[in-house]
Amino acid sequence: MSVWVTGARGFIGGHLARELAGAGHAVHGIGHGALEEAECKLRGLQSWIDGEIEAANLDALAAAHGLPSAVFHLAGGSSVGLAIERPFEDFSRTVASTARLLEWLRVHSPQSRLIAASSAAVYGSGHSGPISEEAALTPMSPYGQHKLMMEQMCRSYAMSYGIGSTVVRLFSVYGAGLRKQLLWDICSRLEQDGRELVLGGTGEEIRDWCEVRDVVRLLAMSAQLPQGGSFRVINGGSGMGMRVSEVASLLAGHWGKVSVRFSGNVRAGDPFSLLADDTALRATGFAWRVPPAQGIADYVRWFRDRARG
Repeated sequence: MSVWVTGARGFIGGHLARELAGAGHAVHGIGHGALEEAECKLRGLQSWIDGEIEAANLDALAAAHGLPSAVFHLAGGSSVGLAIERPFEDFSRTVASTARLLEWLRVHSPQSRLIAASSAAVYGSGHSGPISEEAALTPMSPYGQHKLMMEQMCRSYAMSYGIGSTVVRLFSVYGAGLRKQLLWDICSRLEQDGRELVLGGTGEEIRDWCEVRDVVRLLAMSAQLPQGGSFRVINGGSGMGMRVSEVASLLAGHWGKVSVRFSGNVRAGDPFSLLADDTALRATGFAWRVPPAQGIADYVRWFRDRARG
C-alpha cells in the first residue's frame, strides 16, 4: 500500500514513516527541509519532496508513485509559543496547508483515507478531569484555534465531498528525537547545571504523557478503522495524567540529587489540565504499551547518547 506522510521530517512524522515502512507500506513524504538519501532511508521514506503542501508538489508525488491509499497529515505548526509570536505563519502552516491538501484530494483522489494529527489544545482550559471528544472546544491560543480550524475543514470536506478523514487529537507527545518542549528543556538545563532546577508554572499542572512509539502505532491503526467517507475524532491520549512536578522529578532522578522548584509563573495559553477521556480509543482495541517511567528513562538515554554521538 502506498501512503503519504506530510511533515515526515518532523518529530512525530519521522517516527510514523518508519512505523509504516516497517509494516510493509511504500511511504512517500512531503514537507519543509532537505533530506539526504541516507536520511530518507533511515526514516523509511522511498521518496521526499522538500516544499509546500500544494497542488504542484502533490501532483508530482502522484505522477511518480500513483495515488495514495492513505495520507497522514502531520504538517503544521507545532509550538504554542511560536504560534503566539507568529500567528500568521502558524495559520499558513496548519490551516492553509490543510485546505490545499483537502482540495487536492477532492479533485484527484477522493477515495484516499486522511488521518490528520490535531491537538488537545483545541479543548482549551476549564477541564478538571478527563476530556471526552464531545467536550466544549475553547482553545486559548492561536495554535489551538488553528488546529480547530483544520478539524472543521476536514469535517466539511467529509460531509460535502465524502473525503473520509480521522482526526486524532494528540495530547503530550514525547520521545527520542524531540528537541523542544518540557523534557528537552529540563534535560538541557540539567546537563549544564545538575544541582538546581527552577521551572515555570506551579508544578501541579496535569498532562497526559504519550510516548511517540505508541502514538505512531495509534496513527497507523487509525487508517484501518471503518470509515466510508465519514468524519471521526479520536482522543490520542492514555487517560493517565501526571503532574509536571512528577515528570520533572523523574527526569532529575537520572542526574542524581537535584533540587526542583517552580516559580509559580504560568505561561499564557497553557491550560492547567489536559487529560484524555480514552473511552472511544479503548473501544477500538488499541492499548498503550510504554508507561511514562520507562518512556522518560528511554528519553534520557537518547538525550545522553545524542550528545556522545
